[in-house]
Amino acid sequence: MKCLSSMILAVLLLAGCSNGNITENNPSTTHKQSQTSEAQDSAATKTISAKVVRVVDGDTFIAEINGKQEKVRLLLVDTPETVKANTPVQPFGPEASAYTKSLLTQGKNVQLSFDTEERDQYGRLLAYVTVDGKMLNELLLQKGLARVVVFKPNVKYVDTFKEIEKKAQQQGIGLWSQEKSSGSKKETTAQDSQQSCSNPTIKGNINRKGEKIYHLPGGQSYGQTKAEEMFCTENEAKAAGFRAAK
Repeated sequence: MKCLSSMILAVLLLAGCSNGNITENNPSTTHKQSQTSEAQDSAATKTISAKVVRVVDGDTFIAEINGKQEKVRLLLVDTPETVKANTPVQPFGPEASAYTKSLLTQGKNVQLSFDTEERDQYGRLLAYVTVDGKMLNELLLQKGLARVVVFKPNVKYVDTFKEIEKKAQQQGIGLWSQEKSSGSKKETTAQDSQQSCSNPTIKGNINRKGEKIYHLPGGQSYGQTKAEEMFCTENEAKAAGFRAAK
């Protein structure tokens, strides 16, 4: 009888240990999965601090990061040219540069947030730039001093930016004041194409020299051209500062 009781007690003890082990293992596995998820989220929203060295133009500046100077290009926005070789100063280019310089003063601390890719083909950092709690990319669009330009696959805020751009267009400020004062024909064409075109086919590409070129379907280089922005009409491409491929 004593032997039987001892055997039953041993079986119960073993079962209790086994159940305890399972209970302890599950939280550990969940914690590891949580850590992995957090690490992935952190990588997707990487933000670093930088110090402004000098502004190049409205959408580009030099920053010091960990003792090294880097050229930073604002993501998803394009301001009119002011310093590009063999290119005349474009309307509202000086205003865009002046505005960026007023915020990114020498020695100013800023935050750089990245999208899918950290650098472009020229080695520049591609970033959303926050200064004094506000995103410079958005501010330039709000004031009509920049257009939305898509740098695929970096499209995190593209829908938000297009809404901001649309409001500036409707208000006819900055870049859009010329279109509004010239009779709204050009403005209407651009807006109509954005609203009615669900499948843009004109490819906009920026070459190694920094030239903005658009390619039409059937063109010699159309097939091998990597589109950085797509357009519905040639007028829309030209309004964004692109020229036709030769």
